[in-house]
Amino acid sequence: MGAKVVHFANLRDGMKESVMEKLRVLAESAKYDVSCASSGTSRRGRDGHIGSAHGWGICHSFTADGRCVSLLKIMLTNNCVFDCAYCVNRRSNDLPRATMTPDELVELTLEFYRRNYIEGLFLSSGVMRDPDYTMERMVRVIRDLRTVHRYNGYIHMKSIPGASEALVREAGLYADRLSVNVEIAREENLKLLAPEKDHASVYAPMKYIHQNFLENAEDRRRSGRAPRWAPAGQSTQMIVGASPESDSEILRLSSKLYNVQGMKRVYFSAFVPVNDYDTRLPALKQPPLVRENRLYQADWLMRFYGFGAGEIVDDASPNLDLEIDPKLAWALRHPEQFPVDMNRADYAMILRVPGIGVKSAQLIVAARRHGRITGETLKKIGVVMKKAQYFITCGELAATSGFSPSQVIGDMHPDLVRKVLTTKKPSRKGAHPDQTVLIFPE
Repeated sequence: MGAKVVHFANLRDGMKESVMEKLRVLAESAKYDVSCASSGTSRRGRDGHIGSAHGWGICHSFTADGRCVSLLKIMLTNNCVFDCAYCVNRRSNDLPRATMTPDELVELTLEFYRRNYIEGLFLSSGVMRDPDYTMERMVRVIRDLRTVHRYNGYIHMKSIPGASEALVREAGLYADRLSVNVEIAREENLKLLAPEKDHASVYAPMKYIHQNFLENAEDRRRSGRAPRWAPAGQSTQMIVGASPESDSEILRLSSKLYNVQGMKRVYFSAFVPVNDYDTRLPALKQPPLVRENRLYQADWLMRFYGFGAGEIVDDASPNLDLEIDPKLAWALRHPEQFPVDMNRADYAMILRVPGIGVKSAQLIVAARRHGRITGETLKKIGVVMKKAQYFITCGELAATSGFSPSQVIGDMHPDLVRKVLTTKKPSRKGAHPDQTVLIFPE
């Protein structure tokens, strides 16, 4: 928990040295689980309770690898009966081990909250003895926070694969969000890298969570006094690069989880080679972070832009293009769909134009009710014209942008458009070092 280490010395005054050492070990062990965003629920502060939950900005903490999280992210224990090849906490690894008691973890969470270090908790765990034993101790932590100490802040708890339905149901009474990690998209690869695990043990609690969430929604429609059950829904995580799945397999599974299991978020974690001695794992020099980013972009297209997984990746192109974003890649593969007339096209097609986001598309549809869309209108709306200009038409675009009407993808070869959009011009003197300057036709 990199950003919080500076405060540990102050914490020692009010907490046992043994708890602080456990915190150091368990926070480090938890850093590879990225499925911990705090979005999706809102709970106002109430008299007699401490804390509140909002859909954004709980607080910011940074892990050692630079990931920004907004919760106290910790494991109940990093002891585990499983020996998963990709996991730093695997049974066969020789590393410092620690286990917190439920009371210690409750005290730690409240102490961090009172000192204004955190406003939320992400709780995960290795598997001690068996899934139900571990899950029961985790549920005890969040139950005591809610019922004994009246903690009203955000709680995200990772459900243990193989845990009973009764424990999953109880967890949802106290947690805002529950998650069960798929880890590896293809069953046979999961069995190779984690022989004690299977998809059945993962999908069972996912099903329990989804069913209970739907039942609770119906109860709340009938009576507004019905207690909320895991109001922020569920999420999951898949490791990218530890096994040979294509992006097509990963995105198709993500789509299925959204549509069948009611998933709120699917997270992607670039494989970090923490156990490079295991020959079942690929020999990577560095985590595939660009691929992870492209998967998040593709996931965004499925969730907010109306794209299907089969459109973003297909049999001919099973993996995402690492050089360009997936929306631009789709447009270049389908030049027959362009140019799009900004004054006539429907909202769904406008959304598919590179350089136009959801907000810009909504503004375009609203603005053309009152007059004709021009190139100047698009600039004011916030359209990224350097990219969009090759895929749109609005009558006088050439006059406002300096480009001739023939310079759209309908008349230019997609490879030429790609080359123009991916060629970087050396930075001008005084330009920001991170600024990318693209070369465009004159």
